[in-house]
Amino acid sequence: MRSIVVLAVVLAFLGFGSGAAVPAYADQVRIQCAGTPADDERINSAIAASSAGDEIVFQGQCVIDGTIRLAGERTYRGLSRAGTVIRQADGANLPAMLASDSYLDNVPYTGLPVSIQSLSLDGNRDANPRGQDVLVLRSWQSVVQDVEILGAPRDAIRLTNLSANGTPLDNTQVNGRISGNHIAGSVARGIFVEDTRNSVTDWQLTDNWIADSGTDGIGMDNAAGWIIERNHLYGNGRAAIAAERLFGSTVSDNFIEDFTSTGLQVSLQGEAASTIADNRIFRSNGGAGTFLALRVNYGTGNVVVTGNAVRGNGTGIGLDYQLGAGTGCTVSSTGNLVTGVATPRRAATGVTVTAGV
Repeated sequence: MRSIVVLAVVLAFLGFGSGAAVPAYADQVRIQCAGTPADDERINSAIAASSAGDEIVFQGQCVIDGTIRLAGERTYRGLSRAGTVIRQADGANLPAMLASDSYLDNVPYTGLPVSIQSLSLDGNRDANPRGQDVLVLRSWQSVVQDVEILGAPRDAIRLTNLSANGTPLDNTQVNGRISGNHIAGSVARGIFVEDTRNSVTDWQLTDNWIADSGTDGIGMDNAAGWIIERNHLYGNGRAAIAAERLFGSTVSDNFIEDFTSTGLQVSLQGEAASTIADNRIFRSNGGAGTFLALRVNYGTGNVVVTGNAVRGNGTGIGLDYQLGAGTGCTVSSTGNLVTGVATPRRAATGVTVTAGV
């Protein structure tokens, strides 16, 4: 059902009277799911018939055995996390449940913005052992918020510069936000930022809960210009956060519990400086590991590491500063509390640890 709501009284109050230019209102396209595997055909048909600026509203319990194509310049919204659930059908084994049109079309440029809000996505991993990702984004200035993603057969959210056939972006995919989502039970990563070039930069990744991923809770090939704040990660199988190529980046105020190998793992680019601050990294589930590890990719790395709280169970390394392939590294390391570990701090030759200015 399509509806255009024109608020005549408000427009008149604002001076849009006879002969005045009246602003256009986008349509709302409502899709009532039937709970059968034909729901993806119904959804894709409605999206194909929609226009830029429309809001696509999913209603009910949806079952899909084909990928939902996310056309750009549209909002995709459910009634609520409980009110709208999109579930992968048994045996569908989809490469992606929902994906940007630029990803599916294999074009070398980013898709137009999309917004995905207030629904649940069920990857149904046990019944789809050859399935892959739940949500694949290849669209800039996009938003994912208030979404629950459970049981991804591979990655729950994959933000990528590659298309379905591996075509890389020739331009950038920047200025998006992933915020306020709950992700649990992914076979691989909760959130994966895949970037084989230098395209996927300058996003915000904030206020998410990510639990029980098979590998990394958050895995990022490229964290340049990113703000990674206030995420809560627990029970993830390898690193809670593994963020490569920090360049003017911020990693702050994250709560990390019970990782397997590394709590927070980062690498630095040589030309800029980044900030790692006020993270809480705890481990009570046994085994050795590194709580906060950093290295340099090239040149001289510069980073502020301040106000982090590390608490272990008697083993592992608290703060581990390594040179990597870089020529030098300056770490302003102050105000960190490191307790319950075997080695509170380790710094390689070529790494200078200062109190800052």
